[in-house]
Amino acid sequence: MSTVTYLSEEGLKKLKEEIEQLITVERSKISKQIAEARDKGDLSENAEYDAAKEAQGLLEMKIAQLQGTLSGARVIDESKIDTKTVQLMNKVKIKNVKTGAVMEYAIVSEREANLKEKRMSVDTPIAKGLIGKKKGDKVKVNVPAGEMIFEILDISF
Repeated sequence: MSTVTYLSEEGLKKLKEEIEQLITVERSKISKQIAEARDKGDLSENAEYDAAKEAQGLLEMKIAQLQGTLSGARVIDESKIDTKTVQLMNKVKIKNVKTGAVMEYAIVSEREANLKEKRMSVDTPIAKGLIGKKKGDKVKVNVPAGEMIFEILDISF
């Protein structure tokens, strides 16, 4: 049984494109590498062949994993996203009470997370602490570095 992964429309599209790329482009590249290595003779001592077969196994494993994610994917109906409390797909502006640093992150699924793009996984300790809280709330979050307190400045979509 696959686990449910919540995605935005954009995230679902990217997942499908990645699977398509792996199946149509990467699979054929590896097949060619295997054929070229096979043409070089004795397979028992052919490191190129072994490497290509290993790459093929890893690729097939990745395709299967992504297809499993796709089969358990649920697209979030963006019209039903509320900004009264922090939830998946919200943008949250928070302030570190101790340092005064202000940050803004979108709370997204693990699959769509990318801190460089300010997209925080719902599975992180900070996101877990923020989920369900309201604007103005102060939230204590236990992170690997210790306890942090954040104030929720704004919730948007």
